[in-house]
Amino acid sequence: MAATDFPAEIRTLRGTLESIRAVSDPTALRAKIEQLSAQASAPDLWDDPEKAQGVTSALSAAQAELDRTARLGARIDDLEALVELAAEEDDADTLAEAESELEGIRKDLGELEVRTLLAGEYDQRDAVVTIRAGAGGVDAADFAEMLMRMYLRWAERHGYPTKVLDTSYAEEAGLKSATFEVKAPYAYGTLSVEAGTHRLVRISPFDNQGRRQTSFAAVEVIPLIEQTDHVDVPESDIRIDVFRSSGPGGQSVNTTDSAVRITHLPTGIVVSMQDEKSQIQNRAAAMRVLQSRLLLARQQEDAAKKKELAGDVKASWGDQMRSYVLQPYQMVKDLRTEHEVGNPAAVFDGDIDGFVEAGIRWRRNGQAED
Repeated sequence: MAATDFPAEIRTLRGTLESIRAVSDPTALRAKIEQLSAQASAPDLWDDPEKAQGVTSALSAAQAELDRTARLGARIDDLEALVELAAEEDDADTLAEAESELEGIRKDLGELEVRTLLAGEYDQRDAVVTIRAGAGGVDAADFAEMLMRMYLRWAERHGYPTKVLDTSYAEEAGLKSATFEVKAPYAYGTLSVEAGTHRLVRISPFDNQGRRQTSFAAVEVIPLIEQTDHVDVPESDIRIDVFRSSGPGGQSVNTTDSAVRITHLPTGIVVSMQDEKSQIQNRAAAMRVLQSRLLLARQQEDAAKKKELAGDVKASWGDQMRSYVLQPYQMVKDLRTEHEVGNPAAVFDGDIDGFVEAGIRWRRNGQAED
């Protein structure tokens, strides 16, 4: 096994870090932190709790981004010193420690480099994820629940807060649909590459003859609306229905009509919300999600018009963007990026960073070619 060329590796790390700094612009980031700090120090900040939370969250995210870049620079300096120490003392243990740290820095730089590719208009937003069972009956409903758990576990691994907004349970098992928020900087930009049709192939646990079953689930990811977006939804364009919240198997979990369903008549978009305890709260939450979907639809319509004018009418996303195969072999493969792993259990437990990063790079490459 060839010895690691540490000087060359360290030069590569420094070059990558400089490229990241050029994109992230630390000077502009410091100015943003100074501006947000001034807003956060205002005595009347918490007169508007929602605005205050937005300011403090933005400040925390900007400071974390600046600190992360600085820490990586310091780690590269420390690695260089560690390599010099290992060479001076001819110490195999110190050299092994340097090898391990080199791998760690590579990984963290790769993650930060991917973050710099998230430059879309809404990429910095929180995300609203909706999963719907597709073709495949009870297996599809079960698959939808497996995907929901996968994304919630992914968020948990990263320390991202989540909030389940709505769940519609299937009769036998699993979910007809579910909607939840992921609250983290760049949550939308990161998870938006997960949108599309997911396919599961396995021996069905619901088939007493043990036959192999293919089932499908759709994942939708939209950016969370903000007060500054101004998406106008006239009252005449919506129909509001109220009903009782329910749990699995139709068991009532609420004795009042607090759940809300809003139908946007011009587009047919339907949003249900039953997580909050009052009808007023559910209506407000449902309106935010509806506005988010209308905002994204408007963005997609604008992008489609631009592509049509450019003469490019090919779709950006295939009908089946990822396959999860449990039988006759074990593999999860993304059909757009060709990224694949042979451990579906780990993927369903939230280990999807490789797929997400490959998807972000794939999307950026596609945008560069347009």
